[in-house]
Amino acid sequence: MFNLKIIIASTRPGRKGPAIASWIISKASKLKDFQFEVLDLAVINLPMMDEPAHPRFKTYQNQHTKDWSAKIESADAFIMVTPEYNYSLPAPLKNAIDYLSLEWGYKPVAFVSYGGMAGGTRAVQMLKQVVTSLKMMPIVEAVNVPFFLKYIDDNGKFNSDETLEKAADAMFTELLRWTKGLKSVREDR
Repeated sequence: MFNLKIIIASTRPGRKGPAIASWIISKASKLKDFQFEVLDLAVINLPMMDEPAHPRFKTYQNQHTKDWSAKIESADAFIMVTPEYNYSLPAPLKNAIDYLSLEWGYKPVAFVSYGGMAGGTRAVQMLKQVVTSLKMMPIVEAVNVPFFLKYIDDNGKFNSDETLEKAADAMFTELLRWTKGLKSVREDR
């Protein structure tokens, strides 16, 4: 069984990321190949980067960094649930990524993005540049939710449609394929 980390990127009050992540979590819970853990950046609450040494040395001084490192190191794969802010990714997600270096390497990452008309795709485009520099494999199959508020009911529950369900299923299938393949790569390093 592979260890999947689902990262909720938005931290601001009134955020909708947890509602969208709940839908992805419900899908992940039905998969036999993944065990998962949710990493909510609002709860983890990493300060802006405060480690004096470059992360590639893994000489962390702060307990919050050591804890974050252990969680990311233990992962076999990731799903990042992210909004798009000003044509890019949210600062808390970039900060969380930048805290570490080697822990991310040779692991696949899938994206569930949301926003207005573009459905968060511009945030994902920026993220792909960042994650590939850390030797991660961004999965092509993704879930992009345009005009995401129309999928959230009065109780705050995210209600997908057939198109989003198919996209999520394709994303999980491809994520598993890459997770299996990259495990051997990580064992060889």
